[in-house]
Amino acid sequence: MRKLIFTLFLLMPVFLLSQTARIKIDVDRQISQIDPKIYGVFMEPIRNSLDALYNPDSPLADENGVMKNYIEAVRELKITQMRWPGGNYVSGYNWQDGIGPKDQRPVRKELAWGVLDKNQVGTDEWIKISRSLGVENVICINLGTGTLDDARYWVEYCNGEKGTYYADLRSKYGNEQSYNVKYWGLGNEIDGSWQMGHKNAEDYSKFAKEAAKLMKLTDNSISLIACGPSAFNFNNADWLKWNRTVLYELYDQIDFISIHNYWNPSDDYNIFMGQRALDMEQKITIPAAQIKEVRTRYEVAKPIYLVVDEWAPLGWNFLASLAVAQHFNSFIRHADIVKMANYTMLTSLLSFDREKKISFKSPTFYIFKLFSNNCLGVSLDVFVDCEKFNATDFYKDIPCLDVTSSYDRETKTIVINVVNRHKDNAIITDIISCSGNFTGKASISLVNVTDYMAPLSYDKQEQYAPVVKETGVKGNKMTYSFPAHSFTQISVKIE
Repeated sequence: MRKLIFTLFLLMPVFLLSQTARIKIDVDRQISQIDPKIYGVFMEPIRNSLDALYNPDSPLADENGVMKNYIEAVRELKITQMRWPGGNYVSGYNWQDGIGPKDQRPVRKELAWGVLDKNQVGTDEWIKISRSLGVENVICINLGTGTLDDARYWVEYCNGEKGTYYADLRSKYGNEQSYNVKYWGLGNEIDGSWQMGHKNAEDYSKFAKEAAKLMKLTDNSISLIACGPSAFNFNNADWLKWNRTVLYELYDQIDFISIHNYWNPSDDYNIFMGQRALDMEQKITIPAAQIKEVRTRYEVAKPIYLVVDEWAPLGWNFLASLAVAQHFNSFIRHADIVKMANYTMLTSLLSFDREKKISFKSPTFYIFKLFSNNCLGVSLDVFVDCEKFNATDFYKDIPCLDVTSSYDRETKTIVINVVNRHKDNAIITDIISCSGNFTGKASISLVNVTDYMAPLSYDKQEQYAPVVKETGVKGNKMTYSFPAHSFTQISVKIE
């Protein structure tokens, strides 16, 4: 039945919409190289979330205590790095509680999530988890309740060579070789009043600058991520001022500034699919302009990039999965500025059926995989002409087709990613190459479900995998009908 539906969509008559949409691809209109680090994850030990990933007592875990189903999933998704250990958790975390013999580690009341933290997963365990998963580390330090010494000594513990106190302590605990952690986050969401150790922009910037100075004196090879905005619409927080203050104070110390984005649910379809998408775009384009302002003001030659180091849609249905695709489209569309992103959380990429107590692959998993496995190379500036819709009086003229494209120079293959945001209609589209003819066969992967609001279910998992078809192409134009509320990825060579 699914194959029949797919075929019917390919043949959908033009009268569904008033005119045929157009997508124009030109391989010479290049934005920037797509950084594989946009395919990262975030992990925080919130309540029992870590148990699904790390369980040394399970027969299903590897020698480092990591559950093998997650090892397989991470490698299938080609995830590049993991940010840890927080999150709100880290703003009250003393990293020294989590090293040494496990039976001697202190039990603390964890204030962010209201549980007891037995500190059984600390720095050495996180490093081992990352190694089992085959991902790079991004450590977020405590700039809430933490001190400058906490920051520099954590770097020394991880990256120092033997002969200093904390490097020797790491060696004493069985890890002689340096961990060589390159990426370090200067705190988490410190702009948020909910955060332990919340600071205003001026106080955070001064403290973070001193922490950065000491951390780089400890290891000058590391890259630092400043804490950007998270309190976008909270108590009238001025996130523009926060960004500008942080950038003006830290531009000479940092390599990145972060943003967080959680795609909030809405009962209004157009708000969820339209307003939320434009909001994501604004959270990228406005900080990008602020970075340009600061670099111009101080003639900063070294680039400063954006890290979306926490992001996820909030919801448990297919529309949330389409929000994942739109996130990735935003990252690819702004490949010149977005160089790292971390999905919240790693353990959410495999869905879990609480009754059957078994994990399964959701549409989010498959959409993530289509991007992470296929969308590398260079990002292209795509022209799109299609029907538009309004979400509110401010968020309006939103294209029904959300489109990005990548190009592999070596194989001369383009990948086209299309979210049809229209609630009800398929959209007939001419896809036109402005730089050569399509050749061979186009591979088309469609991810779609009929009831986009239905909760995701283990029993329906077979419906979530992409339907893949191939079709012969020639000339510089092909026509395709993108089903309503769907994600489609087309891979095709250009000669």
